[in-house]
Amino acid sequence: MRFHLPPDWAVPARFTERLGDSAGRQRAMLADGHLLLILHEPPTPGVAERSARAFWRNPAGDWTSKGPGDGPHALKRHVAEFAERVEALEARWQSAGAAADYFELLRELAPLHRTTRNLHAVLQEARELVPGDRDLINLRDRVGDIERTIELLHGDARNGLDFTIAHQAERQAEQSFGMAMAAYRLNVLAAVFFPIVTLGAVFGMHLDNGLRDTATPAHFWGLLAVALLGGVLLARAIARKPTPAALPVVVRNLIRR
Repeated sequence: MRFHLPPDWAVPARFTERLGDSAGRQRAMLADGHLLLILHEPPTPGVAERSARAFWRNPAGDWTSKGPGDGPHALKRHVAEFAERVEALEARWQSAGAAADYFELLRELAPLHRTTRNLHAVLQEARELVPGDRDLINLRDRVGDIERTIELLHGDARNGLDFTIAHQAERQAEQSFGMAMAAYRLNVLAAVFFPIVTLGAVFGMHLDNGLRDTATPAHFWGLLAVALLGGVLLARAIARKPTPAALPVVVRNLIRR
């Protein structure tokens, strides 16, 4: 839909000639003492299209708007909507705790930051085109403060997201390390008893091994000692740390810990 100025606005024809099928980017236009501001509403999350508002200042200094009300306070109300949006996002940042919360904040802050930055540039241009309007100077300064607040909030949300991701990765690394240590201890324990179980299984078979008729307690304790010695040697071999260069980086880091 083509963006039209109200038909009752007595604006120079140059303004209407510069308007296309859509409002386009935010901008300020001056002709014959008339100032026209094309500004965007605060962006709606998930909506790519931007709704525009027009603010007209005639040579006498009277403001008329196509947007939030009419009169000289319409532009102030437009700026106030950005301030209210930032306050709401700042309250959400205070209560954010999960990575999804920070991601949603960043998702809404990015288009709001772009719109506010362009709004600040347009008001600065309008202040230069009409240097004597104190309202434009004050609104430009207020939008500048809003822009800085958004930048700080964006940085805090980014830091919160990075910290949350790093903290979760650290917890997962600790859990993985604990599981690896549990498996390591189980392997060492199995290595100690593996020779005993093996010898017990071999000599427990119903085969003629030559020791059945000559078996004495000394034979039992001797085999048990040999099995325990073999288990200890096998456990030490398993517990020995391999050369770090032969291990992946993740395993090397776990061993150092």
